[in-house]
Amino acid sequence: MNLDLLRELTVENPSKIVLLVMDGLGGLPHPETGRTELETAHIPNLDRLAQESMCGFTVPVAPGISPGSGPGHLALFGYDPLVFQVGRGILEALGIDFDLHPGDVAARGNFCTIDAQGVIADRRAGRISSERCAELVAKLNGFRVEGVEIVVAPVREHRFLVVLRGEGMSDLIADTDPQREGLPPLPPRPLAPEGERTAHIVSLFLQEAARRLQDEGPANMILLRGFSRRPHWPTMGEVFKLKAAAIAYYPMYRGLGKLVGMEPLPSGPKLEDAIASLREHWHRFDFFFLHYKATDTAGEDGDFQRKVLALEEADRAIPMLVEMDPDVLIVTGDHSTPAIMAAHSWHPVPFLMRARWARGDGCEAFNETALQRGSLGTFPAVHVMALALAHAGRLRKFGA
Repeated sequence: MNLDLLRELTVENPSKIVLLVMDGLGGLPHPETGRTELETAHIPNLDRLAQESMCGFTVPVAPGISPGSGPGHLALFGYDPLVFQVGRGILEALGIDFDLHPGDVAARGNFCTIDAQGVIADRRAGRISSERCAELVAKLNGFRVEGVEIVVAPVREHRFLVVLRGEGMSDLIADTDPQREGLPPLPPRPLAPEGERTAHIVSLFLQEAARRLQDEGPANMILLRGFSRRPHWPTMGEVFKLKAAAIAYYPMYRGLGKLVGMEPLPSGPKLEDAIASLREHWHRFDFFFLHYKATDTAGEDGDFQRKVLALEEADRAIPMLVEMDPDVLIVTGDHSTPAIMAAHSWHPVPFLMRARWARGDGCEAFNETALQRGSLGTFPAVHVMALALAHAGRLRKFGA
């Protein structure tokens, strides 16, 4: 979507837009039942909402491309993820309100488990507690080498932040996380000559981390990815004339919202927590991004039934959201995470939009089979924001 075009066409009015992102929403049929997670779950409220909505599927990046959470969300916010690219490290830093200095390079870290042969047995170290994460982070701090300070901060569960602070640091470093078990961690590799010194510093840090964590199983090693600096992009307020809020429990998603000018609001892990925050701040904002993580976590863990239960838990909170009666209500995901794949996938993502100026498509349910009848078909996720603005009466006519 062309942001300059939307900047030109957008007008202000008192309408409210709510975007609920159920992370990793889409799925694939279970081999024993032939039904996806959405088709298996008892979700009467989402089914009813689909009957009142325009429906279809979104493609987060491009056909066949499995997106990370960053690109998936940025597309939904109207920012073409092929143009607006950012590493995971900066998102984590913004999400925990870390005080970034000019020139800082940030990376997202995972505590992981490696076996006696140095092979990754668990990329998330059994999803250790946030309290245990903080204890281990304390063991990694205080490392300075060749004039570069390495600052480590806990995020949540097995996740942490690493910031490289010193002269000449570069973000042109490849990930050390191979993104799968059964392989050793990758060595830090420069992606360009200017990244060579940074790769050397990171290599020394990883050696020291391995020494300090060797007796701390299951979290006896670390993986790093998403080396990045903070970009400076046009905000949703500047482009869309929206006062926007991000309601997300996990820091990364708060960071995504902050990156495009949203004000982060407090939330707990459940959808009902996010909706309570929405209600409390209803009159302060025009646009609300609500994030629900449990669907993606279960999908990544390959736990089909837990993803079904997460969908059912979210469904029970949907009436609270509908009662707010926003002018535009969108329910979708940032990507698909089929439990049978235990990973993000390239499959189109279920989508519905209920709005005053939209008519229902006749879809009987909110699942991958029923939504194939939707009038929106399968379309790029980067067009979601334009659809939302139009149905909120916030876009004027283009051309004479």
